[in-house]
Amino acid sequence: MHTVTQLKAGILKNTTSLKLSEELTEIPEEVFQLADTLEVLDLSGNKLTTLPETFSSLKKLRILFLSNNDFSIFPDILSSLSNLDIVGFKANKIEKIAEKSIPTSLRWLILTDNRIEKLPASIGDCKKLQKVMLAGNRLTYLPDEMAACTNIELLRISSNNLQVLPDWLLRMPRLSWLAYSSNPFHKETTTAKSLASIPWKELQIQEQLGEGASGMIYKAVWNSAVENKEVAVKLFKGAITSDGLPRDEMLACIQADKHNHLVEVLGLVGDHPEGRLGLVMGLIPKEYRNLGGPPSFVTCTRDIFAAHTQFSIAEILVIAKGIASVGKHLHEKGIMHGDLYAHNTLVDTEYSPLFGDFGAATLYDKNNKEVAFYMERIEVRAFGCFVDDLLHYVIADQNKEVLTNLCVDCMNEVIQDRPDFASIISRLEIL
Repeated sequence: MHTVTQLKAGILKNTTSLKLSEELTEIPEEVFQLADTLEVLDLSGNKLTTLPETFSSLKKLRILFLSNNDFSIFPDILSSLSNLDIVGFKANKIEKIAEKSIPTSLRWLILTDNRIEKLPASIGDCKKLQKVMLAGNRLTYLPDEMAACTNIELLRISSNNLQVLPDWLLRMPRLSWLAYSSNPFHKETTTAKSLASIPWKELQIQEQLGEGASGMIYKAVWNSAVENKEVAVKLFKGAITSDGLPRDEMLACIQADKHNHLVEVLGLVGDHPEGRLGLVMGLIPKEYRNLGGPPSFVTCTRDIFAAHTQFSIAEILVIAKGIASVGKHLHEKGIMHGDLYAHNTLVDTEYSPLFGDFGAATLYDKNNKEVAFYMERIEVRAFGCFVDDLLHYVIADQNKEVLTNLCVDCMNEVIQDRPDFASIISRLEIL
């Protein structure tokens, strides 16, 4: 984090990255003196409502974050900046986006938690878009012109007022990570057994284990009438996330039920003193570690891995078989996970995977054969990307080509030619 004092004193001269959060109501003029070098600008957490005309001088700007401000109109001045790659306006008050105001250079657009009722038809000109975050708005439809954005791989449209799921959306050739729960057209088909409610007074909360977009996870001891058991407790924050609503995540976790490679859900948190929603889950053994890290600004939709990462084909096969079996299990229950990634996967010392994080999950009607077909094939492409990411770090092996060919089939842009998870499992078993 930088300060306005540093900026005005000239200490930040020639910087390529600037972050200011001081409840600013206007952008300091000194920012524009950095036009020759500035590539990343983060002005989140201020009280900005507009951008001045001088903003067009920031010709080298690639990444712009203006989240948690007070914009009501998407600034059309941004369309003049041809190098913009990522723009984020999460948690503003945006109601209107004028035609031609979205920069056509964007790969990543974040408009989560605003008041947008419609997107401009000109979004169809944004051919480079890969990642589009629109959850928590008031959209009633997606413009048909958006079908031209064939590079979109990740799309979040949960918690809007969408009346239909467009046919063209299901047929987008590279779509891999989709979330659309909590829309008027979305009819939940919950078939899960009801979970036991575990009284809050029986849970002895200990240290925090982690925090995600939707909630915080704590280690706890469950002091039941039968036994004292170490567990994990996830308490939801209650606010809209980039993926959707915590309630949808909780329903999907419950419906997913039990599987050897899923984090076990033991019950619901009951009688929380603040009325918060929560899940009680099995405590993950200490030998498990994260398989990968979330995408970077550069990779956009693909996970990143630690330096010097290496996998053998045997290790990748263990991971792939486990995750493919999870994919088959979920889609048999009418669940689109929506976030099938290495960064949502834990592995033990034998590379046996444990999968979780249902924040982007969508429950769909598996009896609707057409929708079920496309939902599974969209997730199959995500699986192909997942394994393809791992193969970049593989030790030389004669079976690498076989797995590479499977990835190619999973990522086939002719969606009808992709295998389902059952077929993937059969192909993996041969190796």
